[in-house]
Amino acid sequence: MKFSVALPTGMEGLMYPVPFTTPETLITIAQEAEELGFDSVWGNDHVTTQKYVAKEWGRAPNYYCPVTSLSYIAAQTEKIKLATGIAVLPLRNPIILAKQIATLDYLSKGRVILGTGLGAYKEEFEAVHPDIPLSKRGKMVDESLHALKVLFSEGKASFSGDFYKFENVELFPKPYQKPLPIYIGGNAKKGTERVAKYGTGWFPAVLSPEEIEVMLEKMKKDLRNEGRHLSDIDVAPQFGMCIAGTRDKAVSNFKKSQVYKHLLSLSESTLKDQSLESLEERNLVGSPDDIIAKVAAYKDVGVTHMAGLIFAGNTEDDIVKQMRLLSKEVVPSF
Repeated sequence: MKFSVALPTGMEGLMYPVPFTTPETLITIAQEAEELGFDSVWGNDHVTTQKYVAKEWGRAPNYYCPVTSLSYIAAQTEKIKLATGIAVLPLRNPIILAKQIATLDYLSKGRVILGTGLGAYKEEFEAVHPDIPLSKRGKMVDESLHALKVLFSEGKASFSGDFYKFENVELFPKPYQKPLPIYIGGNAKKGTERVAKYGTGWFPAVLSPEEIEVMLEKMKKDLRNEGRHLSDIDVAPQFGMCIAGTRDKAVSNFKKSQVYKHLLSLSESTLKDQSLESLEERNLVGSPDDIIAKVAAYKDVGVTHMAGLIFAGNTEDDIVKQMRLLSKEVVPSF
């Protein structure tokens, strides 16, 4: 079982207060994660303020580009993997994204994970693409994944879709890794088909062990259709994380955090099919023993990676203290 940490590249007003993130914050978390032995750091992707964030805070949050931020971190770390968690494909040109990711992977000597997905907030898509119906986002994701595949693998890459077209693009250098790891986010059933066709990892959010087990049964069938096996896939769900000496203290801290408010906001998007009545049960919240039991339950159904854990708290110190406690009291059990 691998464990990794979320970077607050685009988390102000969502998971953390406004202001929160500085360049120094990103480096502190990444270097601490590397020293503690975490597998990777995951930077999320937002381009403009969501409606509820603007209403709550009254000022624009700082949203750092995840690819640029990971490049900055790559220069100040040595071995920790660098992940986008996620790059929102409908907001990005696939040729430019491919160039950025291939360059970063080449410069970091193969430390990049490209996490991809649809994006949780519809208003961001509407702001960037006011002339494209929301219903087309899924098609854009599928085309982007196909385009990225040919750009990373072919000497002269061509693609023709409804939204993206290019001819004889020579994208060099290619990624250092062959193949470059591509993780596909999302809880929808369509996501398992995308993982089977394009992915090396699956990055859903806040699913119960039972829900993951059901989704993996579908994924096995989708993978067989592609001549692949579940062992080819890193099953890497993301959760909110709040660890403390006792369960009561952890639950109390979690419910006071901005992470808790953010998860409630996803009831109409990423988490629309999940019950949110007990978010502390759907996330990694509790004492070290509680967390060990929860992680073991996920491991039993096929999870291989606790990816991009979002530590609940309202200061950088809150995050670092919990990273240390998790590393000391939980990770050695796995």
